[in-house]
Amino acid sequence: MAKKAAKSSSQPSTATATGEIPVVGAREKCPCGSGRRYKACHGREAAHAVQELVHRPFEGLAGEADWVALRELVPAATAPLALAAGVTEGAVGEVPSVTLATVLPLAWPALRRADGSILLGLQTQSSSGDLSRDLADALELALATEPGTPVPSRRTVPGGRRLQDLLDTSAGFAPTVHTGFEFWLDDAESATGEVAASLERANASVIPTEKVAGVDAAYWCGTPDKNHLRWVMTVPEEKLLDALARLSAAGLSSLGEDTKLVGSFRAHGLTVPVWDLPLEFSAKDCEQPAAEFAERLAGALAETAPLTAEERRARANLVSRQITLN
Repeated sequence: MAKKAAKSSSQPSTATATGEIPVVGAREKCPCGSGRRYKACHGREAAHAVQELVHRPFEGLAGEADWVALRELVPAATAPLALAAGVTEGAVGEVPSVTLATVLPLAWPALRRADGSILLGLQTQSSSGDLSRDLADALELALATEPGTPVPSRRTVPGGRRLQDLLDTSAGFAPTVHTGFEFWLDDAESATGEVAASLERANASVIPTEKVAGVDAAYWCGTPDKNHLRWVMTVPEEKLLDALARLSAAGLSSLGEDTKLVGSFRAHGLTVPVWDLPLEFSAKDCEQPAAEFAERLAGALAETAPLTAEERRARANLVSRQITLN
């Protein structure tokens, strides 16, 4: 970007008049016309915005727990998104559909297909501290991008709209888990050369993952040594830990023989209990035990009595095995 000549503070620039301060180098003159360096002027606001971490970026969206799962736990998945009324006004060309994708080639934030449809990448780096705002910025940029073009990464402008402003929050959220990344291409079977090789490499890195039917946001995954169930829950962390401790102390926290509740993740403000499963334990095998556990958990969550000494020990053990993903 070409530098603009500094103006006196009594003559604000056009950028200031419109409320939009473009980002320049930290040591350059601030475009607002103050005469100070950017880092000492409006750059302070930008730096502060980056440091402000939104604890639950997907709160208020349908399927918050599944959003977290697709962001942190699921390698390959997609989900159709419904835009709020008026969001496509001013878009370049028709927008037949918008689809959330766990990851896109080269970690693109978004991709505008040749037919005008949009793929929005979820597993991207956050530049503002608010993942919802970063994703919304990528979506808005995709709407303004010519069909057949990937959307490049950029630093999110502070104060922009969030996903909660762009999506129809009353619509459901129904992710589909894939065994590979063929959804990147309109016709994966016709891929050749480097494209086919890249797709093959990406698919080779995928950990087998399936969504468990009958309960919300529970995902089975298979590894060489053992299988796991990772279950994203929206119950407040302290309350959930108390309930899990009650079940653990009573010997009711497993999902059946040779299964064990081994700890939990923290991710985007939600807690994700994790169970170890035998290698022969499939996603289908998880369905009934998970449904039964959900009933036991509901009962434990309704308990109001103080934890017993044994339950407190169980709780401390669970806390010691928590891992924060972000």
